[in-house]
Amino acid sequence: MCGFSGFINNIPHSEEVMDKMLERIHHRGPDDTNKYVDENIILGFTRLSIIDLEGGNQPIFNEDKSLVLVFNGEIYNYEKIREELLAKGHEFYTHSDSEVLIHSYEEYGVDMLKKLRGMFAFVIYDKVNNKIFGARDHFGIKPFYYYHQNTTFLFGSEIKSFVEHPAFVKEFNPNVLSDFLSFGFNPHVETFFKNVFKLEPGSYFTFEKNQLSVHKYHKIQFEPNGASFEEQVDAVSSVMADTVRHHHIADVEVGNFLSSGIDSSYLVKETSLFENLKVFSVGYEEERYSELGHVENFLKDYEAEFHSKKISPEEYFNIIPKAIYHLDEPIADAAAISLYFVTNLASKRLKVALSGEGADELFGGYNVYKNLYYLNIYQSTVPSIIRKSVAAIAKSLPEIKGRNFLIDGALPMEERYIGCGGVLINTDQQNRLLKNKNWIKNPYDITKKVLKEANCKEDVSRAQYLDINLWLANDILQKADKMSMANSIEVRVPFLDVEVLKVASKIPQEYKVNKENTKLTLRHAAMKKIRSFTANKKKLGFPVPIRDWMKESPYYEKIKQTFQSEIAQKFFNSDVLVQMLDEHKANKADHFKPIWMIYGFLVWYNVYFGKEVVGYEGVSSESKEVVSV
Repeated sequence: MCGFSGFINNIPHSEEVMDKMLERIHHRGPDDTNKYVDENIILGFTRLSIIDLEGGNQPIFNEDKSLVLVFNGEIYNYEKIREELLAKGHEFYTHSDSEVLIHSYEEYGVDMLKKLRGMFAFVIYDKVNNKIFGARDHFGIKPFYYYHQNTTFLFGSEIKSFVEHPAFVKEFNPNVLSDFLSFGFNPHVETFFKNVFKLEPGSYFTFEKNQLSVHKYHKIQFEPNGASFEEQVDAVSSVMADTVRHHHIADVEVGNFLSSGIDSSYLVKETSLFENLKVFSVGYEEERYSELGHVENFLKDYEAEFHSKKISPEEYFNIIPKAIYHLDEPIADAAAISLYFVTNLASKRLKVALSGEGADELFGGYNVYKNLYYLNIYQSTVPSIIRKSVAAIAKSLPEIKGRNFLIDGALPMEERYIGCGGVLINTDQQNRLLKNKNWIKNPYDITKKVLKEANCKEDVSRAQYLDINLWLANDILQKADKMSMANSIEVRVPFLDVEVLKVASKIPQEYKVNKENTKLTLRHAAMKKIRSFTANKKKLGFPVPIRDWMKESPYYEKIKQTFQSEIAQKFFNSDVLVQMLDEHKANKADHFKPIWMIYGFLVWYNVYFGKEVVGYEGVSSESKEVVSV
């Protein structure tokens, strides 16, 4: 796992600029730093050594050094590809997966991407043709950002490195704020920094003669087959054993993150079959939010070195500015801070850990999918005219069980499903909160476009497609990468494997959810390996006591002060924010999600666009761009 930065070399003192850019992302690779420089381009690299510890340093070259590469990630089938390339006459000077990439490009060009199994973001510079080629993995596990204005082209693993480039104009982009308030993350390719963009998952780009061209090479498709439930379960069981084996390819020790749920528990079981277990988890003093008791109970069946930590509210709030700095963009996911603590805990003992991200999206794990399944049946069996009449009657009823189901039953999916998290702050609420009403957007404009791209007919599969492309790519994987890299540890996600996708995409929706539970096929595969109590455990998410903490005096006051700040008043009606906070504190309403979201945004804005200078680990305190909260 590593980090890289690069830019077109058309500025004075370019090497000094690159040194500052690399210092910004030193946390991604503290083991080695290097760069490639010529009259056209400069590529910088920071390395966290995991495969070929001695020989895998980057930038890396092909035989005649006409191609040069910087790469962040892991290619889990690199040994197989390496054998193919050796048979074709390619010569290798390392045993790294990085070198396999550059020879694959030399041999196959863009078609190399069809061969890769792993997580990756990389750039290859063709010196002969003065051409840049880069790509991001199928799911977006590894980040990739770029900035192209006039003759300036910057790219890299984290936006924060761009601020050191003299031609980079650091400007807030208000175009994404409304959708952030709706989704809780930025669902756009454009970022909170004007003219900075994300390379989409499953995409590649070329840059030649100052022209940038971006293309998709992979689209996720759900195409259920006719296999029986038992056959589906066997296929899942087989591919899970295979993916865990591949995700343990490393020249260093690999550990596991563990919650009380099926996903990480399944990975621990598979790991225990061939490696000594080192397991890490975090919780809280507040027992109803902490899963540590369940984790300890699960581990009674294993010989494991278990490390845990209970996070105090003081620790949690103190780390927020630093964690948000590392995120690059605000994310309204309180679990991101918890993830910072568990990766920090693990980083003291190893460099690589497995985590369970992606299982819910691939196998149908969100509770809302159950409702979609039965809505799908309802809409396919009851005529539209009857559903509309029933919905009209239901709207006049009080809030009773089943009312929303009947109302939603009259609507197409495009008008009622925005994602597994739902709408966090709707447009009516935004109208009260935001000072600039012109910023307000309809979030369904985004989801309608994504759902239209889905090739599947089943509503559960269409929801999975949406959540993979929006929620997974822009929230789950962003926080997993940034929080782990902040602590110089690589997080691997075995569920997000193209081979696992091939199996999961064939499962029909009736084998994913029913009235009682979700992820049915995955749970039955897990039951062959782990206790049924864990395999059938209801999904909890990653609960955090922040809902309660923000009612307590020191943290309530901290948030209130932020809501009354000059920055808050720049964007929001401050009195409405404070009223919302007071209602939450007095238990008159549960405003936890909007309070946390807006607080996180304001902290982020102050970190990157505020006035006071501060330095984080690896960042010079003289830096004029990053400021304190």
